[in-house]
Amino acid sequence: MRMSPAPLPRRVLAEFTGTAALVAVIVGSGIRADSLSQDVGVRLLANAAASAIGLGLLIALIGPLSGAHFNPVVTLSEWWTRRREDPGPDRGREVLAYVTAQVGGAVAGALLAEAMFGRAPGSWSTEPRAALHLLLGEAVATAGLVLVVQGLRHIGRPQLAPVAVAGYIAAAIWFTSSGSFANPAATVGRSLTDSFTGIAPSSVPAYAAAQFLGMLLGMGLAGVLYGTDRAAAEPRGATVRRTG
Repeated sequence: MRMSPAPLPRRVLAEFTGTAALVAVIVGSGIRADSLSQDVGVRLLANAAASAIGLGLLIALIGPLSGAHFNPVVTLSEWWTRRREDPGPDRGREVLAYVTAQVGGAVAGALLAEAMFGRAPGSWSTEPRAALHLLLGEAVATAGLVLVVQGLRHIGRPQLAPVAVAGYIAAAIWFTSSGSFANPAATVGRSLTDSFTGIAPSSVPAYAAAQFLGMLLGMGLAGVLYGTDRAAAEPRGATVRRTG
């Protein structure tokens, strides 16, 4: 039995809450890993595991409410690929509301994580991440995320999103040079933590540009691989989509 779509205010609150929780998990686990080990590999492993587990749980819980995007890249790519199925000004308003909630949630999540560990909230990160090879890694990470999300819908398996998306992010944290932020909202939030998972504010625009480029690449690759025939679309709020 399919759930009826939740009202927009409830879906927006779900996106805010889910994004805040996701960024709190990412930043909080990074701070904890920093305090327990000086080994970079151990810290990365702990952060990747916590991030993937938290992401999977959040998708499973919040997906039926809002789709569990938690990410402007996912929201925009889903809007673009579904624009002919559900046109009209309401969709544009929904996209704007989702993205605003995601950015606000990411900032709130980062500040919450800092406060939980007794750190002064609002300290800017000092970790520069604007090198060209990192931006290439970020574009690849985001393209892969979009391909996973859209691929699951194309093959009619959106229910696999909690495992598939979380598993992809865990892998991408390791196989990409950038650490797979793959999320412009989370990138903004992570500029507010001077910790293992942070990014210097000056690097945020370049990372965001790489992420949106990766979004276009992922959408293009999904179109080439799967064509225009898609599995029957679920009602808004009834499918489970992420992430990052």
